[in-house]
Amino acid sequence: MSEGDEFDLDGLLPESSSELPAPAPPTKLPEPASPSEAEFMGEAGAVTGKARMEAAYGAGDGEGQGMAMVAQSATVEAGTIFHQVYRPWRGKLNPRWVRNWSIFRHHVYGLFSKGHRPWPMTTKLVVALVLFGSLLPIVTMAMSVLTGLSGLMEFYGVSRANLWGHVLGVFHNTCCWPLLTALVVGGLISEDRQHGTSAIYFSRPINRTDYTLMKYLSAAAILSLVIVFSYCAFYAAAILFNNEGWAYLLDTLPYFLGGLVAAVMLVVTFTSIGLALSSLSSGRFFPAVAFLGIIFGSRILAFLIKLLFERDTLYLMSPYDNLAHVGQWMMGLNTTYDFPAAWSFVSLLLMNGVSLYILISRVNSLEVTRE
Repeated sequence: MSEGDEFDLDGLLPESSSELPAPAPPTKLPEPASPSEAEFMGEAGAVTGKARMEAAYGAGDGEGQGMAMVAQSATVEAGTIFHQVYRPWRGKLNPRWVRNWSIFRHHVYGLFSKGHRPWPMTTKLVVALVLFGSLLPIVTMAMSVLTGLSGLMEFYGVSRANLWGHVLGVFHNTCCWPLLTALVVGGLISEDRQHGTSAIYFSRPINRTDYTLMKYLSAAAILSLVIVFSYCAFYAAAILFNNEGWAYLLDTLPYFLGGLVAAVMLVVTFTSIGLALSSLSSGRFFPAVAFLGIIFGSRILAFLIKLLFERDTLYLMSPYDNLAHVGQWMMGLNTTYDFPAAWSFVSLLLMNGVSLYILISRVNSLEVTRE
């Protein structure tokens, strides 16, 4: 084409604007992810406290060389997975007696009010029934005063035999006290081992000596509430109903004190044996059954040996017979055993010593922290 030729656009331009090619649509940008998804994918977004954690071990490079790929920690922008700061207690602690009192109150007050140790309803009912059964002689003496029947007062009144029988008699010392002790001390320590409560105790400023002593006093207090209280109430009621004077009180006071010492020995012995068995287990059932087996089994075995071989030395292995023998000697009753009462007293000391040794050694093995 020469310079003089004109460039005709008619053949290049479309006849109408409708024939113009449509413009290419603009490229659509990806929609931004939501803040939670953006943060999870490692992109920019709002921090909500969640972040993506990469795998600690990969299946790619380094696997054949026996090397582990270290997980990458989340950055500050991606969020914090977990953050915990331990701060020591800077405040003022309660005195030692307050901390010990809290343990004692936790166990004893649970029998009467809520917010403390949740004693089973069975235990509460047994404690109430045994206490009511122990106070039945008082009801009988009251009926004898109201009705004028002097025979009831002679049968249930205060005497050396009745004072001894109220604590160490066959019915109380065989049926009531062992069952009561088995239910009270069965889970006193074993449940702490089972549920890890010991870690809570020992994470506080409570040492094992105070822990053992308060557990012991808690069990002894509940037993004393029934055994010692009913014994003292029986003696006081007999004096009040008969309107006795000081001469009667002075005559019967030595027998009362002998029975009181025997009642305290019974509480101490049963508590020691029961807590030792409770510290050996991690449940409530085994200590209760084992305690009843020791009390009843040793008694029955010694009785059978005496029938077969006419020897009652095996009674030294029975806590029931040792307590009965020492109580008879202290109250001036005729003993039903052929060996001296000092042997029974030494046997009681050995039983309590072995039980306390087992209890202390097992408490020392309780966990301080729980994983």
